[in-house]
Amino acid sequence: MSIGLAAWLVAISAAIFLFLGVVHLLYTFGGRKLHPRDPALEAAMMQSHPLLTRRTTMWDAWVGFNASHSLGAILYGLLYGYLALAHPAILFESPFLLGTGLALLLGYSLVGKRHWFNTPNSGIFAATALYVVALIVALS
Repeated sequence: MSIGLAAWLVAISAAIFLFLGVVHLLYTFGGRKLHPRDPALEAAMMQSHPLLTRRTTMWDAWVGFNASHSLGAILYGLLYGYLALAHPAILFESPFLLGTGLALLLGYSLVGKRHWFNTPNSGIFAATALYVVALIVALS
């Protein structure tokens, strides 16, 4: 019984992250929501290169970082949602999988608290809280 509830809690956590990742990916490649408000800054990013290499611009790096960030959230959402619903025994019997999921969510929470804004943070914190409650339910 407790694994069933825990599985649904992880699945909801995963669904939140999947939603956030998909929306972020759509914002990355569609519209201007992730563009700077200052057009001069965007132009400068398109002309400037990081010290690491001249093979990319800061703008291309910005788009790539946003896309890869989205893909990480989508991967967590798909993988942990699938495991929770289709193979809960594999998920809840694996300290590695449980710990990895917790570490990822805590990492997103810490980075989000320091660097992002309230809307995604609310979803990240909710997903993390649901995951922690799922662990408590599963382990009790």
